[in-house]
Amino acid sequence: MNAPTLKFEQLGLIGCGLMGGSFALALKKAGLVKRVVGYSKSPSTTERARQMGVIDIEAPSALLAVSGADLVLLAVPVSATEATFKAIRHLLSKDTLVMDVGSTKRDVIDAARRVLKDQVGVFVPAHPIAGKELAGVENADPELYYGRQVILTPIERTEPVQLAKATRLWTALGCQVQTMAPEAHDAAYAAVSHLPHMIAFALMNAIADQEHGKEFLSLAGPGFRDFTRIAASDPSVWRDILVSNREELIAQSRLFQRALRAFEAAIADGNPDAVEALVDKASQARSRWRMNANKPHG
Repeated sequence: MNAPTLKFEQLGLIGCGLMGGSFALALKKAGLVKRVVGYSKSPSTTERARQMGVIDIEAPSALLAVSGADLVLLAVPVSATEATFKAIRHLLSKDTLVMDVGSTKRDVIDAARRVLKDQVGVFVPAHPIAGKELAGVENADPELYYGRQVILTPIERTEPVQLAKATRLWTALGCQVQTMAPEAHDAAYAAVSHLPHMIAFALMNAIADQEHGKEFLSLAGPGFRDFTRIAASDPSVWRDILVSNREELIAQSRLFQRALRAFEAAIADGNPDAVEALVDKASQARSRWRMNANKPHG
């Protein structure tokens, strides 16, 4: 027998910015939802989302956005997760699928446990590996998630039916879905996402703070542009991510500093063979990763 068609009556969207708006547009494009009721902290954002067709109805509160919803997405800064759960918990039913799109998971799950308590089984923590440097609903894109990885981090109390529903939903949007333990997720993304962002931010600050920083930047080429692209990311979003995953991030930062000191020592010693060996090690690791990344999934 074929699985029943995946279709939601109402998406309750909390946060109508880039991530939430793109999710709503993707659902609409795929024909997976009948209506979208949205709420944002900024009324002008919610109004703009309705004007753009991202949402169908503006809700005056997060609670009213989830009233009658069988699907809820929290697309808010991770620091706002707990307050959002408190605002909506009274109108969540046992059949409502609740997800987030946060880049850290343990803090989000801890908030869900504290607030939702016996209802926590409806929550499937999710992290779509997608985004843009430009935030805001104006940049919402129905193709933002297509072909991207989505990491689900269920806990022991996550309802199997909700996990299956979340997997089918993201798959229907063209995503590659995998599950991980929350702790493993946060450790991995501290290394491959949060640390690179912090380095890009720090590098831009280091150059900008120099006496001739503007002149140096005017001479930068495509390599510098590509390396620092993520430094233009939304400050409020990345403030929360870096602080919330601080233990894993600091551990990765120390490993990076150790690798950087190895380069500094080889260069200070005027040892070209040692420098070349370090560069070669990195080059080979990058080539292996690129080849694996280009392999077809499934």
